[in-house]
Amino acid sequence: MDQKAKLLGAIAGKNRGLLAQELDRVMILEAITQLEDQNPTPRPTEAPHLLAGNWRLLYTTSRELLGIDRIPLFQLGEIYQCIRTENQAVYNIAEIVGLPWLEGLVCVMAEFDVASERRLTVKFQRSIIGLQRLLGYQSPNQMIEKLAEGQKFLPIDFKIENREQEGWIDLTYLDETLRINRGNEGSVFVLTKSPDSPRI
Repeated sequence: MDQKAKLLGAIAGKNRGLLAQELDRVMILEAITQLEDQNPTPRPTEAPHLLAGNWRLLYTTSRELLGIDRIPLFQLGEIYQCIRTENQAVYNIAEIVGLPWLEGLVCVMAEFDVASERRLTVKFQRSIIGLQRLLGYQSPNQMIEKLAEGQKFLPIDFKIENREQEGWIDLTYLDETLRINRGNEGSVFVLTKSPDSPRI
């Protein structure tokens, strides 16, 4: 079994990390490290054709993201990080599921700059929170189109002007279908490229 298949097998059934026990986390982190050592794209920030797209979260150690699942009556749905290299934009989209007609959405817009051959600095700009049906949400691509058109959303849509809302991510593995990031807060993210990703 190659290292990529080993990692995908290790995170299968762990629900993005929510169901991972301590031993699971240790084994998964080891599999991640071994795959990073075989990164086929040593300068990922110079490969926009690979980096761009809609990336769906498979696994993370981020307490902030996994904590969304602890909201009463709601569960964490799909989480996407959509990268648009043509205008250096990032869209983090978290779907919240639960009671019928009360499915929610958290969307954070950011811009990124290339800091090195594998690091992106990220500055968060806008946050949107609401019910999917009130936002007219259908898919990440459709939501991003609305944002690009300058559409405003209710009930919560605000600019992020706090300079503390900045960070960076290191792209430690990147191929046509899989990406691994390590963030400035020590979290690790494993994502797979969605088939509906726009082509550049």
